[in-house]
Amino acid sequence: MIAIPANPTRGHLLRCGPGESILDLARHQSMGGLVALRKALAMQPAALIDEVKKATIRGRGGAGFPAGTKWSFLPKDNPKPRYLVINADEGEPGTFKDRYFLEQDPFPLLEGIAISAYAIGAHTAFLYVRGEFVHGIKVLEDAVEQMRKAGVLGRSVLGSPFALEIVVHPGAGAYICGEESALLESIEGKPGRPRNRPPFPAVAGLWACPTIINNVETMACVRLVLQHGADAFLAMGLPKDGGPKIYGLSGHVKRPGLYEAPLGLTLRTLIYDFGGGTIGDKPIKGIIPGGSSTPVLGPDALDVAMDFERIKAAGSMLGTAAATIFTEGTCPVAVLLRISRFYAHESCGQCTPCRDGTGWLERIVESIEHGTARPGDCDVLLSAANQIMGNTICALGDAAALPVISFVNRFRDDFEAHITGRACPYGAA
Repeated sequence: MIAIPANPTRGHLLRCGPGESILDLARHQSMGGLVALRKALAMQPAALIDEVKKATIRGRGGAGFPAGTKWSFLPKDNPKPRYLVINADEGEPGTFKDRYFLEQDPFPLLEGIAISAYAIGAHTAFLYVRGEFVHGIKVLEDAVEQMRKAGVLGRSVLGSPFALEIVVHPGAGAYICGEESALLESIEGKPGRPRNRPPFPAVAGLWACPTIINNVETMACVRLVLQHGADAFLAMGLPKDGGPKIYGLSGHVKRPGLYEAPLGLTLRTLIYDFGGGTIGDKPIKGIIPGGSSTPVLGPDALDVAMDFERIKAAGSMLGTAAATIFTEGTCPVAVLLRISRFYAHESCGQCTPCRDGTGWLERIVESIEHGTARPGDCDVLLSAANQIMGNTICALGDAAALPVISFVNRFRDDFEAHITGRACPYGAA
């Protein structure tokens, strides 16, 4: 039985609510801050990695790969310097959980970075932040400076022999730079285009040096593991998915926002108990469970638990656990058009299936929405999407294709009604 917090807007990860902030290092310390970092520095790095493995922190950026296992991929005999890179380029439509740490509560993130850098033997960490987050960048730079002046960063972290610098690196507003290898290219001063792999970043990442790339929320969870212990962290979640999780909720709900609960929360609880239900109490038509790239689900999925395995079994992905809800009366073709337009705009143009294919998807969906499509265009749309799937260097092609496939399959009658009626029956166009 999963224990639901009495106030899901507060917890181990969400320490302050809307309009609140913890921007002072002294206040962070008064709330137990730096305890985890001191514990980590008293351990051997190998023991620290084992503790993180035991906690089974599955990456909170969307892929769900265990953080401790990723760290262990670093080659032990490589003489080059090691780097830790934090992906704070939060550009997935519908996702806004990382921004909380960037703007309201940066110290758990920075403390987690320091712990992780010590564990992997990195003396420089890059915090790559989406360029549009101007306020968040300023908050982070100020927080880093506070830690440096307090002796938490620099040549001696809290008086230990370990040295660490954290560099806040603004991005340039490209969604593709959320892809880990494109992010590395961007830090190196090149256009943000994904790399062919292998080699993988753990072997040859930033400047061809061993590099670990983690998400913002993952770093905050690393801090919790050290503060409370791996067993306690595991007890907050599921056996294979340790710890609490930040869930996002947006769209046609009464109380959109961020909520914290153990992994395995049902969509029904998230939408109706936390989010207060739908606006106007309308029936749900569609649920995008983890950011715009995740396949859409219907109201029959309300009792599906939001963890990596059960969402996958239901036909979608947990992704960033940021659910977007739309209700009856909403045109699903119009929703898909917004999504397809985004991916066509954000393709870096490196791979032909993505460069040309995302444009085809947008144009076909647009023709359906505006009543100019021909009979059979739904099958053309599915064919185009399936030919993009798996045929690109990075996952942006899949991210564009998966919503198309899921929307057409789930709402086929709506799509065909647009074509036969030669207009949007919802009046959305």
